[in-house]
Amino acid sequence: MNRKAVALFSGGLDSTLAILVMQKQNIDVLAITFLTDFVCEIGDSSSCAKNPGPAAARLGFDIKLCHLGQKFIEIVKKPRHGHGRNMNPCIDCRILMLREAGAYMEIVGADFVITGEVLGQRPMSQLRNTLNLIERESGLAGLIVRPLSARLLPVTVPEARGIIDRERLLAISGRTRKPQMALAREFNLTDYPAPAGGCLLTDPIYSRRLRDLLYATPDPGSADLGLLRLGRHFRPSGTCKIIVGRNEAENIALEKMQRPGDILLQVAGAGSPLALLTGPDARKHIDLGASLCARYSDLKHRAEVLVGITGGTGSALVRSRPAGEDIIEQYRIQ
Repeated sequence: MNRKAVALFSGGLDSTLAILVMQKQNIDVLAITFLTDFVCEIGDSSSCAKNPGPAAARLGFDIKLCHLGQKFIEIVKKPRHGHGRNMNPCIDCRILMLREAGAYMEIVGADFVITGEVLGQRPMSQLRNTLNLIERESGLAGLIVRPLSARLLPVTVPEARGIIDRERLLAISGRTRKPQMALAREFNLTDYPAPAGGCLLTDPIYSRRLRDLLYATPDPGSADLGLLRLGRHFRPSGTCKIIVGRNEAENIALEKMQRPGDILLQVAGAGSPLALLTGPDARKHIDLGASLCARYSDLKHRAEVLVGITGGTGSALVRSRPAGEDIIEQYRIQ
């Protein structure tokens, strides 16, 4: 009789191979992909944002998307096991995902959980002691199978019960990708994304912006977090932020994300970024916002330019001098 497992599936090579290895042992796989406010969005053009749906359909397993929402925001703010080099709470993140996978396992009547983790591949969350800690705190002791490194790890419950054959699992370790690439060839798997850091919390610039946001707004919403991905960020006060677009795509995104009370600025009659002023005191900082907008426009070498204002109480034009480097350094979120 076929047995059933829940797999954590990112769409990347390791999680894909882990599922394929289990399918060869006649395990029915139900995959779950976790979403947060801090990963590249599905449908984004970046390599870390590949939609996992088509791959799941092609390889013959169902996939469930699960957004971790506020649960994840809370562990980012105060992780029990600390942050990594930036704002990444890798250990707490893994514990949360496995707990959620365990709950899903109970709902669907699965026997165990699969992950694509490789022993020693990630320094914070995939060392032997850390894997043991995560397993204990997730409540899934003995029920997490890591097919790519299983023969280097303790025997799990499914192995002990004969549900899966330990000898047909692998013993991959370390940071090299060569064993996984060779295994991919065995499975005739060619369409997989290159390794990419899909978690924005590992990015130092994004992390600085997030720390600034959490200091100014301890309970940010999804819109506040979404703005962290865009533009150049400046902080004129504790309750106002200025975001200046870097290209046309960001201008379009900033315009779409304008909320009641927000103000948009754009240099008149020239190639110009959009500058979004957000916060209850945004109108007090229009002069600074106009100056920054002018600085990044095609007219940045002029002594003075006209900047259009929309939002707040209506539309208007103001004259502004493009900001100098001293102003940029004073207000830029470092």
